Amino acid sequence: MNLSSQHQSGTPLGVGILGAGPVTQAIHLPSLARLTDILQVRHIMDVDPAVAESVAGRVGARFSTSMEELLADPDVDIVAICSPHQFHAAQVIASCRAGKKAVLCEKPFAMSGEEAAGISAVSAETGVPIIVGAMHTFDPGWLAAEAAWEDLPEQVHTIRSSIILPPNPRFEDFATEIVGRVPMPERDTTDPGVIKAMLQGGVMGLAIHDLPLVRRFTPDFASVEVLHAELTFPFGYIISLRAGAVTIELRAAMNNTWEPDWVFEAIGNDAALRIDFTPSYVHAGSATAHIRKAGQTLVLGPYGHNGYEGEWRKLAELARGTGQPPSAETLIQDLEFALSIADAAVGLVDAGTSAGEEINA
Repeated sequence: MNLSSQHQSGTPLGVGILGAGPVTQAIHLPSLARLTDILQVRHIMDVDPAVAESVAGRVGARFSTSMEELLADPDVDIVAICSPHQFHAAQVIASCRAGKKAVLCEKPFAMSGEEAAGISAVSAETGVPIIVGAMHTFDPGWLAAEAAWEDLPEQVHTIRSSIILPPNPRFEDFATEIVGRVPMPERDTTDPGVIKAMLQGGVMGLAIHDLPLVRRFTPDFASVEVLHAELTFPFGYIISLRAGAVTIELRAAMNNTWEPDWVFEAIGNDAALRIDFTPSYVHAGSATAHIRKAGQTLVLGPYGHNGYEGEWRKLAELARGTGQPPSAETLIQDLEFALSIADAAVGLVDAGTSAGEEINA
């Protein structure tokens, strides 16, 4: 990849953001504010001109209401795609073809394996690296655990992901003053179509943060079998599944709780891993990992930044040609794993009988 002399000399790389919603306002802009020596926000696009202007004004960036205008901006080196998911694939491809140096796409970056393969092909053709916003894979606590766990993946038999959070707006309002928030519509939770949409949204919007971690311990992920899927209210899920010889439990609840709790566990015959993640919007530093083996516990972390900041540090490396991007195979398989779980959970609703009764309980 050709790098301009200004970027080789250490001038901050320019960031353009497609979509100026709560994630951009409450997560990405505060993260980038801590990295102004290497990254600067230069352009923000949103279809709502008032939102685009307001959010861009916070960081002294240009604003626009068109993707084409942002991609034509020569000051934008890295594009972050924070738009609704149905636009992700087309915007990733357009960003690669516009000759940008790296692309961050919020999850999910595609809605089918075929769409993901198409994105991968364009990335390979243009030489533009892509990162998907599964922030936990960039968390220093996770990376330290990965470097220290030795043979744990080969012996794991049980995995648990447990997420207890208040609704996003509570954290968003603490993080910044949100403009342009779209209120959640009323939903009839007795309608099977609504139930299916909520289950799919739970997997593809929340569980997906931990599914790349799950997949590190499930080499037989293609044989995933969902055994039970149940909604919890006002929003959440309980999903039990099996992948090869590994049992997996995914649980989430977003309710009026105050203290958040986000835990990932991988348990083997002779060793176990527990990682406590900080909630996304708090900007409270990294996860803390505990690896227990032979009666001893190794504690790793907390470190100075969380996975969102880790994503941006990685993007800067990739844009300067000094880092190694995730493989296309990894990104595609992570997506297919999430889609297969979502589809199977929704399938239990269609099956009715005991599964349907459980979901409506």
